[in-house]
Amino acid sequence: MEYRRLGRAGLRVSALSLGSWVTYHNQVNVDAAVEMMAAAADAGINFFDNAEGYALGESEKVMGEALRRLKWSRVSYVVSTKFFWGLDREGEAINRRNTLNRKYLMQAIDGSLKRFGLDHIDLVYCHRPDPHTPVEETVWAMSDMIRQGKALYWGTSEWSAADIRAAWDIAERHHLHKPVMEQPQYHLFHRKRVEQEYARLYEDIGLGLTTWSPLASGLLTGKYRNGIPAGSRGAMETMSFLREGLTHSARNAAVAELEKLAAEIHATPAQLAIAWCTKNPRVSTVITGASKVAQLQDNLGAVDVAARLTPELMQRIEALTGALAD
Repeated sequence: MEYRRLGRAGLRVSALSLGSWVTYHNQVNVDAAVEMMAAAADAGINFFDNAEGYALGESEKVMGEALRRLKWSRVSYVVSTKFFWGLDREGEAINRRNTLNRKYLMQAIDGSLKRFGLDHIDLVYCHRPDPHTPVEETVWAMSDMIRQGKALYWGTSEWSAADIRAAWDIAERHHLHKPVMEQPQYHLFHRKRVEQEYARLYEDIGLGLTTWSPLASGLLTGKYRNGIPAGSRGAMETMSFLREGLTHSARNAAVAELEKLAAEIHATPAQLAIAWCTKNPRVSTVITGASKVAQLQDNLGAVDVAARLTPELMQRIEALTGALAD
């Protein structure tokens, strides 16, 4: 396993990491989480991604209990969470959902620590931008989490380059802890934010990336070429918003060609897609997901596949997908 620095931070994370969105609590119980996290660690993965909003806090509980059973040294792994959506989605607690105000954030970190059963969380993210809260208020609150020892690094997820830079400048001006990482969606069909919009930030502020959805929610596995199969992520009612993208005809046609290319180098299309993400040197880690150990092991094969992606193969992949990317 390759380990990369998180932007300019001293922290090193595995090039592939394991996330819990959709799976933990919904598809993966504690026993299964223990099995998969142990297999991931055996393969060299040291970063495990989570969020307060995943399964309304239950995902953090599953991962926290798995960590307790695994009894790993705290210095050996990196764990994250993200704040914005809140847990009271339908209630009246207006200051506890879809916000990054100080009241919510300072209570959210305490809630996550309790669910994880940890005394600190390594990486904390603002899960989405909040246009209704002054960015100064958010920056101060996130910096205070670190000052209080409840978190080690903070960053953003799906923020614009302008908003990230504004937050960084405020932290610089007031000598606060700066945002050091962003968690954007990044895959063969969704690239422009990572490759173009953020381009200046890598050199200017040392931004690191922990990217998600390398398989475009499963599209790049090829399993959606003939519609939405029963039991798939796209068949879940809570994931119905993904269906239009998963049945995109031109992209599925490109996936069929990618399968042929992958076969040439004895890889699966999923391994090819994940490996392609790791070839971007700006990416600190690619977050993968799995509901079974076999799926995790297949994804881990991307480490070896990346070494087989020659410049000529990368050009062929670009020819197949570049025009279809947003």
